[in-house]
Amino acid sequence: MADQQHFDVIVIGGGQSGLATGYFLRRTGLKYIILDEQEKPGGAWLKTWDSLKLFSPAEHSSLPGWLMPKGDEAYPGKAQVIQYLTDYENRYKLPVERPVAVHSVTKANGRFILETSKGEYTCSALVSATGTWKKPFIPDYLGRDEFEGIQVHSAQYRNEQEFVNKKVLIIGGGNSGAQILAEVSKVASTTWVTLEEPKFLPDDVDGRYLFEFATRQYKARQEGKEIKPVGSLGDVVMVASVKEARERNVLSTVRPFTAFYNNGVIWPDGTKEAFDAVIWCTGFKSSLDHLEGLNIVENGRIATHDTKATALDGLWLVGYGGWTGYASATLIGVGRTARQTVKEIEDYLN
Repeated sequence: MADQQHFDVIVIGGGQSGLATGYFLRRTGLKYIILDEQEKPGGAWLKTWDSLKLFSPAEHSSLPGWLMPKGDEAYPGKAQVIQYLTDYENRYKLPVERPVAVHSVTKANGRFILETSKGEYTCSALVSATGTWKKPFIPDYLGRDEFEGIQVHSAQYRNEQEFVNKKVLIIGGGNSGAQILAEVSKVASTTWVTLEEPKFLPDDVDGRYLFEFATRQYKARQEGKEIKPVGSLGDVVMVASVKEARERNVLSTVRPFTAFYNNGVIWPDGTKEAFDAVIWCTGFKSSLDHLEGLNIVENGRIATHDTKATALDGLWLVGYGGWTGYASATLIGVGRTARQTVKEIEDYLN
C-alpha cells in the first residue's frame, strides 16, 4: 500500500457538509483529503429538481468563512447554490478527489481502511458526510407494486414536463411536497396527500428565523428552559411558487388512502380513484451503507454524542440532520457542527 494513501483524516462526501468540515481542517496542519463520488462539485444539489429553492436568503444560507453572494432572486435556486459550492471549494483550495466512490470501511490496528473505486485509502480519523440523498424513503404501502402508473420519488423528480395533462397524486407534507405540488399543479390535475394538515409558516417567516429559533432553543435547553417555537424546519416556507399555488387554491390536502390497486388508489371509504402518476415526497434516510462493515449501524443510524460515534473511536458523522446537531443538514447549520467536529478530531489525534 502506497503510504501517500494514508491520511490523518479522510472526509467521505464533498457536498456542503464535507466542505464545511474541510474549511476547519485546513487550519489544523493535519494531512487530510475529501473523497467525493460526484463528477463535479455541488453534492446533492446536482441531483435535485430543477426549480428547487432555498428557504433563506443567500446571506443566511452560507458555509463558514464566506457569505453566498446575492443573486437576482430573494431565495437562491439550484444553479446559484451549485456555483457557490464550486467557488467555495476553489476559494479555500480544498483537497477534494473525485470521482471516488467509497464502497466499504473497516478498521484494524487503529486505522480505518477504505475500499474505493480508486483503490485503498487509510486514515487515523474518519468523517462521514454523505448526507441522505442516496437513500430516498418510500413507505411500504399495501399494493404499491401493483400500481401500473408512473412512480417517482422527489429524489428522481426533475420538472413538471413528464406530468403534463396527467392525473397526479403527490404524497408528503413538507417543503418538497409543497414546492413540487406548486409546479406540477400548473400542468396536471393534482391531489395532495399528507398524514395531517401541513403547517404553513407566515409569509414573513423563512429559514433564517427557524435557524435563529433553533439556536435560541438549543441555548435555552442547555440552561434547562424551553421556548415556544414559531415553527419547525419541517413546516412549509411560503416561497414565491407556493404563494402562487395558494392564489390558485391548490394547496388543500387529503388524508392518506388505504391501498393501491393497478390503476390508482383505494380511499378509506372503499372508493377507487384512478391516477396516472405518484410523486413520493416522503423524505430520506441516512446514507450509511459504506459504514456497514464497522458493525455499528443500527436502524439506519449510528449512535453519536453530537457528531462523534460512541461505539467506535475515531469516527464522526457530519450533516445528517438533527441527530448529528441542530439544523446540521442545512448550509448555515452545518458550520457549527463541523467546527466542533474538527476540534474533537484534533484532540483525538493529539
